[in-house]
Amino acid sequence: MIENPKISIITVALNSQSTIAQTIESVFAQDYNNVEYILIDGGSNDWTLDIINNYVNDIDYFISEVDNGIYDAMNKGIKASTGDIVGILNSDDVYENNFVLSDVARIFSQKEIDCLYGDLVYVKTSNASEITRYWKSGSFNQLKLNTGWMLPHPTLFVRKELYTLYGVYNTELKSAADYEIILRFLKKYNSVIEYLPKILVKMREGGYSNSSMINRLRANQEDLLAWKVNDMKPPLFVRILKPLRKITQFFTKPS
Repeated sequence: MIENPKISIITVALNSQSTIAQTIESVFAQDYNNVEYILIDGGSNDWTLDIINNYVNDIDYFISEVDNGIYDAMNKGIKASTGDIVGILNSDDVYENNFVLSDVARIFSQKEIDCLYGDLVYVKTSNASEITRYWKSGSFNQLKLNTGWMLPHPTLFVRKELYTLYGVYNTELKSAADYEIILRFLKKYNSVIEYLPKILVKMREGGYSNSSMINRLRANQEDLLAWKVNDMKPPLFVRILKPLRKITQFFTKPS
């Protein structure tokens, strides 16, 4: 348990002029005060940096430089963070409400856990109020990983010490580094995780792995590699079951 934990929120951005202000304001609107905000920009050449400049005095750590992709940027943010808990909110995502971080802090202060996650909704790129998919995670158990279960990465909050003990994102993986680190923490090292049955994040449609058929196929191949780099044998049919699990997200609606 961590009393009044300091939460480091990392936003990674690249040419995010249409959404970055909403993401930043979503963090600043949180009613929890012990928050460190870190923004890592990959060398944007649109209006992103001009928009960030309007908020830069309230951002605890900011850097803009060319990186080796989104996971490299996340690793930079993790390295710069000084909080007890680390969460990642990408530049096209927003928190569902203003008390997400206070809910997260309360659970970490009450329970001996290593990680926490919740539910997520996908929204229209042009309208963050219009829900297109609902990712209801459900509680975690080890067997679910064998059948392609995945938690929504933008809702994941992790004790900083886990990154120190078990490593950061594997930048050799371009699409599945989030899946790999979840397998590493939960399957390989049996980290203690808690499910918060609430929508925590609104995520705009899109994303690298879904942007083309080639990227979808690459992500599917990397899902197997995520097991192998952790010296674990991929379960039979996990490559098929993992994408199939997404189908229900299009038919389930938030209550």
